Amino acid sequence: MQPSRPASDGRRGLTAQPAPNSVPQTLLIAVVGDIHDAWDQQDSLALKALGVDLVLFVGDFGNEAVELVRAVSRLDLPYAAAFGNHDAWYTATPWGTKHCPYDRSQEDRVRQQLNLLGEAHVGYSHRTFSHLNLSVVGGRPFSWGGPEWRCAQFYQERFGVGGFAESTARITAAATAAPAQTILFLGHNGPTGLGEQAEDPCGKDWQPLGGDFGDWDLRAAIAATQAAGKQIPLVAFGHMHHTLRHTKKVQRQRLCVDTAGTVYLNAACVPRIVKTNQGLRRNFSLVTLQDQQVTEVKLVWLDETFTIVTDPSERVATSETLYTKSANDLTAPAHYTPSVF
Repeated sequence: MQPSRPASDGRRGLTAQPAPNSVPQTLLIAVVGDIHDAWDQQDSLALKALGVDLVLFVGDFGNEAVELVRAVSRLDLPYAAAFGNHDAWYTATPWGTKHCPYDRSQEDRVRQQLNLLGEAHVGYSHRTFSHLNLSVVGGRPFSWGGPEWRCAQFYQERFGVGGFAESTARITAAATAAPAQTILFLGHNGPTGLGEQAEDPCGKDWQPLGGDFGDWDLRAAIAATQAAGKQIPLVAFGHMHHTLRHTKKVQRQRLCVDTAGTVYLNAACVPRIVKTNQGLRRNFSLVTLQDQQVTEVKLVWLDETFTIVTDPSERVATSETLYTKSANDLTAPAHYTPSVF
């Protein structure tokens, strides 16, 4: 890793032009799962200690947690972010507006969050990191997941989107406009097609159990982008927490790979900061990208010195390798083959 490299300005559609040999062959990407208010200054220091080249946030910073988003916006590393359903908790639904703890006629906390992240927010858009030779494309912002088009008024008023077809077109257009041939998709919720069991990456783990709760529009946009010839090594998301509601005997399946070699990573390890007998532990998902292919994915827990915890006795916060692939192996093992539209 080369953490001292200058970061791209990341502006949509605008890219710096580094010398060809300045593009690193190996990248380390940190995916930050659903935060739900669990973020502090130590997280920024931890990411720097890990030496990551890029940080991806999958959303759910908190329930319209403006100050936390402000703290994230100050991260001094290249990053892109999605917003989750909790980030519009008091705005997107009738229930939320009824229980809103602030005067919505006086302030708009959804707009405040969007303004704070600016072009780092990639929902329905893209952010290009020319020094990394890739673009990050966002799915549907503030997604609740599932087969129904929810929060129709919210999406129409905020984004001019009236349903799944229009949403698919927006995501696909962002991927088409992205100048890089290598695309990382980033959403709050994952795509459909990753399984219908409750334990699958986007499986519904509440009653009635089962069913694919992924985003149809994201799946369709991924398929269209693959068909257009762009390379998609990674689709990162969260929303469906690893800890299941219906059983504590197993955790949710965190990762799968399709026949094209695209890795689908659910990073929602919640809570992401825990207190153990040995002290505070915080988690990140680390993705190694070598020659534009994912070669390793780890869920790591760091102690208070930012050392990766490997002691299996710390059952609550033990790091684990989710995926490995030889750099010379061009055929990724299919942990699960997503359906393709």
